[in-house]
Amino acid sequence: MALRIRYRMRHRNMSKAMGPCGGPLGRITRLRKLVTGVVRFERIESVFGWTDETRGYVERMIQEAIKHGDRHGPTMELADFWLLEKDLIHKLFKVLVPRYQNYTTAFTSQYMLPNKYPGGKISMAVLELKGNCYPPIKAKERDTSQLLTNILLDVARQDYVLQKLQINNSTRPSMESASCWHSQNNVIIPNYVDEITTHINTLSIDPKTSTEV
Repeated sequence: MALRIRYRMRHRNMSKAMGPCGGPLGRITRLRKLVTGVVRFERIESVFGWTDETRGYVERMIQEAIKHGDRHGPTMELADFWLLEKDLIHKLFKVLVPRYQNYTTAFTSQYMLPNKYPGGKISMAVLELKGNCYPPIKAKERDTSQLLTNILLDVARQDYVLQKLQINNSTRPSMESASCWHSQNNVIIPNYVDEITTHINTLSIDPKTSTEV
């Protein structure tokens, strides 16, 4: 069962996740704390590299819980390992599984936060579970098409386009003036229609009934 998000083919080392000498154990410990925080609070803020790595584990855990349920031994072991606070196992199967069982998209969302200036170069991000009780991070865009200023601008834009079309039509030469110019300057325009008709007759092909393959 594939994940519904884009993920890195190689995991991040995160060697300093729990200090300078954390190593692989520190990486796993940090990820377990972040996964627990996501399930507990349903929205966390951390370093982008850590939230992006955590997102894949949260998605996989919820997928396995939806697929197998709470009576599947390996799934229960998976939840018991990643959730440090054991009361969250009940929340996983009784709250999150009913919420996401009909989802066709990812269960989580991730947003990049603006960098503080002056500040460091570490990118921060927000990882959240969809359907939480918090206000949305991305504000809903207002429909400003019916504002008076926008209506006046639309009308002015349409008038400008119409004026441009009228000017172009008035300055464009007509077919009669073009033919008079050609006749006055002795410009010979070849008639290709007769040549094409003669060629078709020589091939004995009826252009009305012939089809292109």
